[in-house]
Amino acid sequence: MTKEMEISVVIPCLNEEKAIGVCLDKIQDVFAKKKYIGEVIVVDNGSTDKSAEIAKAKGANVVREEKRGYGSAYLTGLKNAQGKYILMGDADNTYDFNDISKFMDLLEKGYDLVMGSRFKGKIHKEAMPWANRYIGNPILSGMCRLFFHTSLSDIHCGMRALSRDAYSKMNLQCLGMEFATEMVVEALNKHLNTAEVSIDYYPRHGDSKLNPLQDAWRHIRFMFLFCPTWLYFVPGLVMGLLGLLILFILVKGPFLLFGHYWDIHMMVLGALLSILGYQIINMGLQAKMLAFEQGYLKGDSLINNIKQHFSLEIEIVFGLVMFLIGLIINIFIFIEWWHNAFGPLYRIRESIFAMTFMILGLQTIFSSFFLSFLSIRR
Repeated sequence: MTKEMEISVVIPCLNEEKAIGVCLDKIQDVFAKKKYIGEVIVVDNGSTDKSAEIAKAKGANVVREEKRGYGSAYLTGLKNAQGKYILMGDADNTYDFNDISKFMDLLEKGYDLVMGSRFKGKIHKEAMPWANRYIGNPILSGMCRLFFHTSLSDIHCGMRALSRDAYSKMNLQCLGMEFATEMVVEALNKHLNTAEVSIDYYPRHGDSKLNPLQDAWRHIRFMFLFCPTWLYFVPGLVMGLLGLLILFILVKGPFLLFGHYWDIHMMVLGALLSILGYQIINMGLQAKMLAFEQGYLKGDSLINNIKQHFSLEIEIVFGLVMFLIGLIINIFIFIEWWHNAFGPLYRIRESIFAMTFMILGLQTIFSSFFLSFLSIRR
């Protein structure tokens, strides 16, 4: 009877002839010492050197993925993996594959995703550029912890392992470097059990394929897209509340602050902030509902409240009330102008206040129709 494949090691490879052989030797040594029934899948992502030939000679299953990209290579490798557990690592010898057993021990204890942490281990000299070590990685990992409520210290570590069951629950699609973030976010959204293990990080063999600024932006973009709270609600609330505060303070007249009088121009800014902030919040609600209905985001208290308490009719009434407040103020201004035989009129601040509420009212009405449309289930 054929024994079940215990572990598949998946390695993306692009011109790594200087290191791929060393990595495969380490993996085979671990398989032999720990008596793992395993396989190695090397995904050739368009190498022009002897990487593929070396990998084949070392007994790896080499599959080719023509579409360039970190995520693209891994998606191909993961689809070909047959093991109960899957370990991922780079082909440049920056990660020590002798650590495989650390990951396997935690997976066999029931964890779904085990992340390596270079920051809890040792980062050897010249292994990681100063900017990446002290600026890029800490900021990106900190953003992920803040946005997605996790304690993982090294979100973008390239050495990680997961169970096949966990992989089947993930909807992994990203083709670039943001694939690393996508896997963590998917695990968190699916409520999978995650753990972290300290590992060492070594200087790479060969040339780096990373583009720090472009790769960082791809990670940031992904996190913002999958966290509407920080993309929409936080800036929207700050802008909207600040704008309304300015409007209400200045509607009665100039305001003395920091030794200067703030007047009409600041009130125009307040109107702008109020309108933009409110619009951004509305877009956030719509984006969050759409992402939930499409299965990209899990439900939360905000989604549950919208689904339970949202009423198109109530929102329309609320929008009409705001619109009528502005309209009534404008009517009184027009009446005063009419009584003055359409002469000079000095109601600029009242007009700005009224205009703002009319716009906010109309935004509420039409945004409510769109949110109601997104809530319809086919």
